[in-house]
Amino acid sequence: MHCLDRSHDPGFKAKAFVRALDVVRAMPPDELAQRAMAGTLTDLDGIGDSSAKVIQQALAGGDVPYLAELEGKTQVPITDAGAVYRQAIKADLHLHSRWSDGGATIESMARTAIGLGHEYMVLTDHSPRLTVAHGLSAERLAEQVADVARLNEQLAPFRILTGIEVDILEDGTLDHGDDVLSQLDVVVASVHSKLRMPEQEMTGRMVRAVASPHVDILGHCTGRMIGKREPSTFDPDYVFAACAQFHTAVEINCRPERLDPPRPLLQMAVEYGCYFAINSDAHATGQLEWQPKGCDRAAEVGVPIERILNTWTADALLRWVAGT
Repeated sequence: MHCLDRSHDPGFKAKAFVRALDVVRAMPPDELAQRAMAGTLTDLDGIGDSSAKVIQQALAGGDVPYLAELEGKTQVPITDAGAVYRQAIKADLHLHSRWSDGGATIESMARTAIGLGHEYMVLTDHSPRLTVAHGLSAERLAEQVADVARLNEQLAPFRILTGIEVDILEDGTLDHGDDVLSQLDVVVASVHSKLRMPEQEMTGRMVRAVASPHVDILGHCTGRMIGKREPSTFDPDYVFAACAQFHTAVEINCRPERLDPPRPLLQMAVEYGCYFAINSDAHATGQLEWQPKGCDRAAEVGVPIERILNTWTADALLRWVAGT
């Protein structure tokens, strides 16, 4: 699944392997081994010929040809210039878990981040307004923060910083109050609704949000979905000037269907002296490997590495967030 997630494969094969994985997880190991030996895995609802073959080969030990092929085919390429940025990155500051609309546990996302060489990550599940994504109420968010504290004890020295991707509402206010947001380490604020607002209204909406003392990163600023949804319209001069003034970083979103902001806007943000964060916006473990896409774009327009928040240590980031 990690490789299929990395390739952003939403098709039948990915869904089939998800179903098979759920079946395997629910089965006692002894029964799984017996069925693999007897060739009866396909008798189980949710396991087809392809997934059964992979399970049998994995249990037998040694290489699994399909997985080896998939590993090679789904690698995320990166340019030499982009690699300089990727080598400087210490964290991912925007990612999701099963607590909202992600496909993996917090621990799985963290262990994958560790494997990628990250020192820390910021967990940013959705806020309650985004009901389709099972956004977190204040109560659920408090439960998640407690869960993160327990995981940090297990995973040290790796750190999971608490956060949220909070919705920017139509009037520019945020989908959690100051009392909630002030208790989190990092807040990403994004527009997810009414993306076709008139330019002047959208500009005011975004400026009010980035001016909030609790907002640290402006997420996927145009809201575009390449080939599916046009960018929203706003005055980038006002928005990026506000980001620079209020020390709100501009996200370089690495999702292949977003790659947001587009290069001309990213260049404008550089000229305004903004800070940046190269974030995967991952909703599954394999998607954490998308950061090269943002690193290449940062290299193309000359984003200063020292102004990219996730090239800093966790302590340096937290000092910046606190304004100290």
